[in-house]
Amino acid sequence: MALLSGFAGLLVAGLLIPVTSIVGTSTNSVADGFENLPLALRETPTAQRSRVVDSTGRTMAFFYSENRQDVELEQIAPIMRQAILSIEDYRFYSHGAIDVKGTTRALVNNAAEGSTQGGSTITQQLVKMTLVQQADTAEERAAATEKSPARKLRELKYAMSYEERHSKDEILKRYLNIAYFGDGAYGISAAARHYFSKNAEDLSLAESATLAGLVKNPVQYDPTSYPENALQRRNTVLATMRAQGEVTAAEADAALAAPLGLKITAFSNGCVTSQAPFPCDFVRRYLLQDPALGDSVEERKNKIETGGLTIRANINLKYQAAADEAVRDNVNPTDAALGLMSLVEPGTGKVKALAQSRPMGDDKKAGETYLNFTVPKQYGDSGGFQAGSTFKIFSLASALEKGMSVGTTINSPAVYNVRGPYATCDADRPWYGGSDAQVKNSTSSGGMNMYTGTRLSVNTFFMQLEKRTGLCQPVSLARKMGVTVPEQDVVPTFALGVTSTDPLTLANAYATFAARGIYCTPQPVADITDSSGRVIKKYDKDCTRVVKESTADQVNDILRGVQQPGGFGYANAGLSIPSAAKTGTIQAQRGVTYAGYTPDLAGAAMVEGANSKGQPISLQGREVGGTYLSNASGSQIAAPIWGSAFRELTQYLDGDNFATPPSGQPSTRVVRGDDDRGGNGRGDDDRR
Repeated sequence: MALLSGFAGLLVAGLLIPVTSIVGTSTNSVADGFENLPLALRETPTAQRSRVVDSTGRTMAFFYSENRQDVELEQIAPIMRQAILSIEDYRFYSHGAIDVKGTTRALVNNAAEGSTQGGSTITQQLVKMTLVQQADTAEERAAATEKSPARKLRELKYAMSYEERHSKDEILKRYLNIAYFGDGAYGISAAARHYFSKNAEDLSLAESATLAGLVKNPVQYDPTSYPENALQRRNTVLATMRAQGEVTAAEADAALAAPLGLKITAFSNGCVTSQAPFPCDFVRRYLLQDPALGDSVEERKNKIETGGLTIRANINLKYQAAADEAVRDNVNPTDAALGLMSLVEPGTGKVKALAQSRPMGDDKKAGETYLNFTVPKQYGDSGGFQAGSTFKIFSLASALEKGMSVGTTINSPAVYNVRGPYATCDADRPWYGGSDAQVKNSTSSGGMNMYTGTRLSVNTFFMQLEKRTGLCQPVSLARKMGVTVPEQDVVPTFALGVTSTDPLTLANAYATFAARGIYCTPQPVADITDSSGRVIKKYDKDCTRVVKESTADQVNDILRGVQQPGGFGYANAGLSIPSAAKTGTIQAQRGVTYAGYTPDLAGAAMVEGANSKGQPISLQGREVGGTYLSNASGSQIAAPIWGSAFRELTQYLDGDNFATPPSGQPSTRVVRGDDDRGGNGRGDDDRR
């Protein structure tokens, strides 16, 4: 060390200062400063790109600040390793941190010519790259790249220490993984994939020479921008390898005669170009709120973009494709409407797909948007949408939980004046209402029980059913199933869908009945592993029972009639396997909904009237998906989306039947009626 310290004083002066400037400079003082420098370079992991994969392992997206994925030395073609050594540091394995022979030659040239040749070894280059990567401020970056004796001295000391603690193979591996190869490719793995669409272990001689030549100046020799420069530099590397005897003349000549042979693979960064952009967006926002990835949003973002994570989502790209196609076939991006769909697995809460008619992007004329309308507000960009009569299931289930018989008949007139009292969760403060509210049916009237009243979506039946159950239980049940219900919505017309929600929350609530009363928190992510394969976090299902099995079985049997011949959904959403569903249309036909499920998949489709800014407007009198709507209903507009997706996905579903309800054998009796809209053109939850 003492010998090298003395040599370093002379070396730095000779390398970085022209000979005429050395006069009067004490190399001893330089050597003393060298001795006093910190011994060890602070080692930090290189920034690695993270990858999001679907439930089957198919890549959905990449997140990175630097496009890099470290590989082992054995995963890099030997000819690639030799190419980089030949052009950057041929005696790498035979010298220490300082190549005395090469450095002396540079020293002589500098002294004779007044130039500033480098003579840096791969270890010294690695030190510089590491210091640049570790720089957090402009001042630190300037200090890591400045041309000064101080910087060179610091790099030499760090290089000597680094070689004492690492083998040559370890140094070469880190060098190849940290080096920048231009055009956004950091590290040899990303470079091989980007420029030649292959793994680093499969690189040829010509390809290796091209990449090795980039390290000196990744911009000047970038083959995508300056192919002539890149070709000349590649040929320089090949000539050097031939002169060193690392390749034969025949091998070199063949490579020299070959074209660059680029086969570019573009690495997307983020969700915009993903096959599943909005599920990807949901995954990202979900993780940014997870303390497992850091104490702050900024820490989590940094972890996602630099941590080399593999994020396994619960999204299935086959399910996503079916949902995307179903929405796309029924609602155009530039329509004055939003087409939305979500798919959830009952009993686990796994989010399988999220689709919307307006693609992700910034071309507003093409209907593109960055706003995610499919998920709860905390993860998206919408306050939600009213879901109409799909909310009647909460009152239906509450009545069954209270022990009411499915055969209980209630006279349900065409018009019903809503008057209090309605019991609330505060027994001393029932709901009376400020003035009389009038609710109309748009389907049928007369004596109704739970089967007929639900399948025909009779509004006045549910106003009276809710008076018997009280408001507390239906609202509480909805909240237990993940629906956010503000206090101002705790009113009798709650059953008609006054509360805003989103497709994911609604689908997940319906999944509770498919799971026979078990509610599970929606889970977009299955697990996260780091670059070494260690599991950082596994997202276990979070489920609880919210209604009895018998209640869920009875609801399933009632709702399956909607999907059977004669039911509202049969024509547009009927399946070849057992299924159940409910329609919904909101006031002034501003939106329609279809929520349904099989025993192993639940989904909600919504079509919402919306202008270019996403503000609500009526669907009536507009063209949606190429069809003019004189009237809008859940069975007419939303059911085709639901049915199209589920019919495509039937091949992946078990096709099991629902459990027998407590009332006896599963019902096959279908209550026939009009659509969920009446001749007055109002939706099935219209009210005054």
